[in-house]
Amino acid sequence: MNLDTEILSRLQFAFTLSYHILFPTLTIGLSVFLVIFEARWLRTRDPRWLMQCKYWAKIFALTFGMGVVTGIVLSYEFGTNFAPFSRATGNILGPLLTYEVLSAFFLEAGFLGVMLFGWNRVGPRLHFSATVLVMLGTTASAFWILAANSWMQTPAGFTLENGIFAPADWWAIVFNPSFPYRLAHMLLAALLTACFFVAGVCAWYLLRRRETDFARQALHWAIGLAALVAPVQIFVGDLHGLNVLEHQPIKVAAMEANWETQANAPLLLFALPDMEAETNHYELGIPGGASLILKHDVNGMVPGLKSVPPRDRPNVPLVFWSFRVMVGIGLLLLLLAWSGAWLRWRGKLLHCPHYHRALVAAAPLGFVATVAGWWVAEVGRQPWVVQGLMRTSESVSVLPPAQVLSSFLAFVGVYAVLMVAYLYYLFKVIRKGPAAPEPVQPPGEHAPARPAFLEGIEE
Repeated sequence: MNLDTEILSRLQFAFTLSYHILFPTLTIGLSVFLVIFEARWLRTRDPRWLMQCKYWAKIFALTFGMGVVTGIVLSYEFGTNFAPFSRATGNILGPLLTYEVLSAFFLEAGFLGVMLFGWNRVGPRLHFSATVLVMLGTTASAFWILAANSWMQTPAGFTLENGIFAPADWWAIVFNPSFPYRLAHMLLAALLTACFFVAGVCAWYLLRRRETDFARQALHWAIGLAALVAPVQIFVGDLHGLNVLEHQPIKVAAMEANWETQANAPLLLFALPDMEAETNHYELGIPGGASLILKHDVNGMVPGLKSVPPRDRPNVPLVFWSFRVMVGIGLLLLLLAWSGAWLRWRGKLLHCPHYHRALVAAAPLGFVATVAGWWVAEVGRQPWVVQGLMRTSESVSVLPPAQVLSSFLAFVGVYAVLMVAYLYYLFKVIRKGPAAPEPVQPPGEHAPARPAFLEGIEE
């Protein structure tokens, strides 16, 4: 591989984006749990639900902070590493990203403080409203980011003059052909990831015979939601795949490592794609499987990679294996979720250490599947940065390769330190466990304690 400016800029952006997406994935899903737990507390006034709220809010806040820190650099990379792309698409992507900040990030960040520190400062219903608004903020953030990214995948509602994209129809831009499928797929992925993260933490407590009542409450909700969300995610993923087949057939061809346009195309379970020889080695597949899934007809015609020149093909091995990692994890999580639901129905969910160990091991799998899915989406689009209209090679800034390499290595070093710090504090919160919550008093019903540094000072 020739490490020129284009490759290095793409690697740097891929690294920073793959790193960043881990944190919004968890906060989007975890915000749903916070709303559910606080709604249960408001309805029952059971202090155990309040304990759930305050415990998971700590992890949410820690993860939210990491998401903010690691997301800021992405906007700068557009200008530094992809200046021609920014000039060409700024009239469209600029407003979409601005809407994300104004209507989503400010909403999320503005009410986060109330959610974290407002228990004894605002009324319970107002506090719950803040928690709901934080959840809506995380969802709205995903809405605008995916609107921008989906437009790059399936551009619509624009005019193109002298290489500059200009908006012609904002409804068509935002609700472009792939956007509804990609938004639903991402939101469900975030919720499923959070379900197994919560389940993994609870299973860890149960294996150590501590915080059992706390773990039981959260685990029941996590497994119940996962059992519902996992099959829906697979269904939405199938719809998304059909949409990709319609608008980005070469991406699908790379996902299936299908070189020839053919009927009765096999579903490959294993293969080693060879881009130079335009073939696969050591194929193991199900005859007609790909045609059945993609066309719902075992004799359906599936597009092949050879239908376009080599320069218009993505990195087939990376797309092929990333897709299989994503799908394989999705099926595994479905199996775990339904197994947990069955154990819960039999009354054995809390008394099966083998299942608990499986949940602990599965806790990070949702993150792996999410990153793999983004690799399929982004690498599979290559060599286009705006599908069919602007090549990635045309979007890269003219920079010395050494300069890009040095910034890339700096990001790797700094982000490694940030990840160590994040995991240290995350595990510290988990090891410490939930604290018994103090009673929540509506504001005005009791005088707040004076800060220690004011002791001895007359009012």
